Amino acid sequence: MADLSALIICLSLLLYLLLDGTDLGVGMLFCWFHAEEQRELMTQSILPVWDANETWLVLAAGGLLALFPPVYALLFSQLSVPLFAMLLALLVRAMALEYRARSSSQLRHWLDRIMAGSSALATFIQGWCAGMIISAQPQTGLPDGLSLVPLISGAGLMAINSLLACCWIGWRIGDRVQPLAAVQSWLWWLLALMIFLVECYLNADIWQQSWQRPPGKIAAAAIVTLWIALPLALWRARPLCQLILTLMLIGAVFTGLLCGLYPWLVPHQFSISESASSPVTQSFVLVGAAIAMPLTLLYHSWSFWVERRAK
Repeated sequence: MADLSALIICLSLLLYLLLDGTDLGVGMLFCWFHAEEQRELMTQSILPVWDANETWLVLAAGGLLALFPPVYALLFSQLSVPLFAMLLALLVRAMALEYRARSSSQLRHWLDRIMAGSSALATFIQGWCAGMIISAQPQTGLPDGLSLVPLISGAGLMAINSLLACCWIGWRIGDRVQPLAAVQSWLWWLLALMIFLVECYLNADIWQQSWQRPPGKIAAAAIVTLWIALPLALWRARPLCQLILTLMLIGAVFTGLLCGLYPWLVPHQFSISESASSPVTQSFVLVGAAIAMPLTLLYHSWSFWVERRAK
């Protein structure tokens, strides 16, 4: 039951990375797309779905509190300042997104800057926190915030989210952004690949452990295949194919990391079995998750179907 609880939380985190990561990437691209028509189209492409995408972050945080209280206490005590900054950045991003259409041209200019800055900050902190967790040590616990792994992880998440966003707007908007989005896609693909290779070198022990397990071998094969397939899709200018491949790549990397970290939730600090709440609490939360998660997925599917028809 503890493993199932951990799987539920990891699935919520993965869905958040895939869905809201695209929205955050679109916000960061405001630095590169300066035409008002392009920015308006980019805003409209995520406006109907961004708030629902953040539901998965709420589910993951709430599930962590109920299912693994010691881990929740550790993360929200030692990482309280960056997590508060991330939540504030998400709030500011929402404000800029919602009020953009109702503001004057001068105020809209500043809201666009706020949108880009808050999206970049939230993305970097999410990757930085992930790097802090995976690089925890037996004696010292979480590393120093200026360590290389957290900083590289933050930059890597910014790169992959920007690639996701380029694929998204290239598919959703088309020719009005496609030339610049195509060039940006190559840039972010190359940068994300370089950062991924550095991360593999810095966290070689995790990936070696992942390789010892059959799911890890499958994830590793998928990662190599997808890194090779992505430039082919970029070369053939297939935005939807690029988007699907990038989403699959994130899922494969996430799965590979989980295989390397298992059975730890925080390496060398809290294992799944040691930090799990009581079986009664787990049963109650899992029943709630069995109801809430399919309903949320159904709502997402309906929203994207409406968006697809409105393209």
